[in-house]
Amino acid sequence: MFFRWFLLLGLLMSIQNVNGEETPKWVVVIHGGAGDPTNWDDAKRNARLNGLEQALRKGAEMLAEGATAVDTVQAVVQVLEDDPAFNAGRGAVLTKDGHAELDASIMDGKTRNCGAIAGVTNVKNPIRLAKCVMTETKHVLLAGEGAEQFAANQNQELVDPDYFLSSTHPDANPDGLYLGTVGCVVLDQHGNLAAGTSTGGTPNKLPGRIGDSPIIGAGTYAANDTCAVSGTGVGEEYIRNSVAYDVAAQMRYAGRSINDAVTQIMDQTLKPGVGGLIAVSRTGEIVMQHNTPGMSCGSADSNGRFETRLK
Repeated sequence: MFFRWFLLLGLLMSIQNVNGEETPKWVVVIHGGAGDPTNWDDAKRNARLNGLEQALRKGAEMLAEGATAVDTVQAVVQVLEDDPAFNAGRGAVLTKDGHAELDASIMDGKTRNCGAIAGVTNVKNPIRLAKCVMTETKHVLLAGEGAEQFAANQNQELVDPDYFLSSTHPDANPDGLYLGTVGCVVLDQHGNLAAGTSTGGTPNKLPGRIGDSPIIGAGTYAANDTCAVSGTGVGEEYIRNSVAYDVAAQMRYAGRSINDAVTQIMDQTLKPGVGGLIAVSRTGEIVMQHNTPGMSCGSADSNGRFETRLK
C-alpha cells in the first residue's frame, strides 16, 4: 500500500500539461483588444507593445513574489486602464453623445465570487471598483449613479470626466488601434485562477449601452476546476453565446481541452471578425485566439515564457 502511495506521489510531483511542458508554477495572460493592426504606423505599434509589456511585467513580478491571482488581475488590468493606448480607463472610447461610460468585472476562480460595475463616468480604475463590489458587498453588479456613489463611499479615486479625453484619445485615432477591451487571466502559485476585463465599450455606442465585459459568463469567467477566460470583441455576441462560461462548460462537461474549447467557439460559435479570447487552464495551458486580423496580447509564466504580439 505504501509503495502505491509513493508511486502516486511521484506521479503528482511530475505532472505535465497536455503540451508536454512542465506545469508552470504561475501564468499570466493579457489582451488589449481585437482588431486590425495592419495599417498601424511604428509609433502606434510601439505604444501598444510597450503597454502590453509593462502590464505583463507587472503581473509576472507579482506572481513570482507569491501574489494571489485576484490581486494580480486587478493590478495588471489597472496598468492597462491607465494607458491611453487601450480602450479602457483613460483611453476609453466615447458614446454617441460624447461621454466615456466604463465597464469592468473580476472573478475569483477559487470561490467563484465576482464583482462588476457598468456605465460609470468618473471612476479612474473600474477594475478596482469591480473588485470592491466583490469583496465589500453581497452583490455582483452595480451600475451608473449607484456604482459611482458606492465608489465615493469606498474612497475610490474619482476623476473629472475630461480625464478620459487624453491627447492620444482613440477618437483622435479612428483607424482601429483602440478597438476592443483589455483583460487578464492568471494562475497563481497557490493553484488558484482569476480573470478580469475592462472596457470603454464600442465607439459611438448609445448612452447606457452595456457589453459583455461586466457580464460574468459572457466576457469574464474563472473556476479552479477548469479555467480562467477574458474576451474582447463585439460584446453583444459574447453575451448571446455566454462565451466565457462556454469555454469552462466544454471542459467541465465534455472533457475538451482548453484549446479545443476556444477553437470551437472561435470557428463555429462566433461569426468571423467578431473578436478573441485569452484563457489559462488549471494546469497552466495558455490559449490566445482570435478571428479578427489581429489581437493585442501577451503571456508569461514561471518557465521563462514572456511574449507580446499584435496578431
